[in-house]
Amino acid sequence: MKELYTTVEREAKDQFEEKRSLFIGYAKPVKTEEEAQAFIKQKKKEHADATHNVFAYLLSGGIIARYSDDGEPQGTAGMPVLDTLRKSGVDDVCVVVTRYFGGTLLGAGGLVRAYGHAARLALDAAHIVTYECYDELSLRCSYAEYQKLMPLLSAAHALIDDTVFEADVTVRIALKSRDAKALTDTVAETFGGRLTCQKEGQRYDYR
Repeated sequence: MKELYTTVEREAKDQFEEKRSLFIGYAKPVKTEEEAQAFIKQKKKEHADATHNVFAYLLSGGIIARYSDDGEPQGTAGMPVLDTLRKSGVDDVCVVVTRYFGGTLLGAGGLVRAYGHAARLALDAAHIVTYECYDELSLRCSYAEYQKLMPLLSAAHALIDDTVFEADVTVRIALKSRDAKALTDTVAETFGGRLTCQKEGQRYDYR
């Protein structure tokens, strides 16, 4: 997993008017092309009376990139939306920009600016967030060792996911991947090698 992962936190929308044309930008986090296409289909159905429903999405670190001008002059709509996604550094995001024509032509440059601006508004409304890669670890210790362990975990800013009190204590934590080795070494040194951190997996978190 990459150390950093930037996407949007939630589905959201924003809008503005340009020479009486209404532009409505929608953004949503998606993980697959199927999710992206379903979102696009939903917005096209919701705005079946709109002049255009332009879209773009990025997935899998930019490996998958799709866009559509939906009837606007080539290169003036879908590509500016996609460029906005790329410049924002986001991944696994779909944006749909709906336009209701107001009667005044904007020209190629005006369309590029308008669609790019609508996409930016949508991303801002959806809250761009950068997650960090966390290692998920587990430790098993005695009750006495548990009392000594907790200050170490606190000092390392570890997230306590779960604690199971049985004959021994099992603690499940998450820690920024870049800090995991330092904690593992500290635990081993403090307890003379009696305790070890078992890596269970990885995830993204932004706490």
